[in-house]
Amino acid sequence: MIKLGILYPPTGSEYEYYQAAESMRPSTRAYVVGVRIAGGAREHEPRYLRQTAAIDNLLLSARSLAPVSPHSVMWACTSGSFIDGLTFARRQARALSRKLHVPCSSTSLAFVSALEHLGIARVAVLSSYPHRTARAFHGLLAEAGIEVVDHASLDANSGPAAARLGNRRLAAAARRLSVPRDAALLVPDTAMPTLALIPDLERDLGRTVLSANQVTLWEGLRLAGGRAWRRGPGRLFHGGKAVSA
Repeated sequence: MIKLGILYPPTGSEYEYYQAAESMRPSTRAYVVGVRIAGGAREHEPRYLRQTAAIDNLLLSARSLAPVSPHSVMWACTSGSFIDGLTFARRQARALSRKLHVPCSSTSLAFVSALEHLGIARVAVLSSYPHRTARAFHGLLAEAGIEVVDHASLDANSGPAAARLGNRRLAAAARRLSVPRDAALLVPDTAMPTLALIPDLERDLGRTVLSANQVTLWEGLRLAGGRAWRRGPGRLFHGGKAVSA
């Protein structure tokens, strides 16, 4: 049994972690603990994201995971891990690891890790965030040596607003982006339930698609030593190969 700890800013989309874990082999169980978020309906503004991202805030919630002895822990919030850049994202992960004594990472770092695994250095980004916040994600990618070749922002001011965007709108926006053959499409924001959308998007676009909840699961399993790749969604879980929907 792989026990995957998830620190998550509650939006109602955390069910994706439970459903995905149930489908994986070897047996995987997700333990989701809520993290206090700042800003309410404006939580995606940088000033509030920095409060949510504060290491002391993460450690306060991380204590609740200690009794289950997870094999790895993920800070499952893209904006709360990219807002102050790559160095700070790594500081968050190190602080969690010291607290819990297990490998820890975050969704932003998982995007970087997944791209390195696939050998992809160019991306188009379809984000839910307001433009100023989206640019902070582009900045973290640039620090990691990843080029953003096209992007679109859907201007959702909070996680719940992002969760309500819906797969039809996401798919339509994705098709308007220019994604070169050697690039991937990134869909950040763990608030958006995207796992079921990935196979259809990859088939329609002919490109690798990486979403926030997908890379969070993949990185958590990788850090835990799990090899449940074949049961996960998209090319990432299939060694970069195209798969049927």
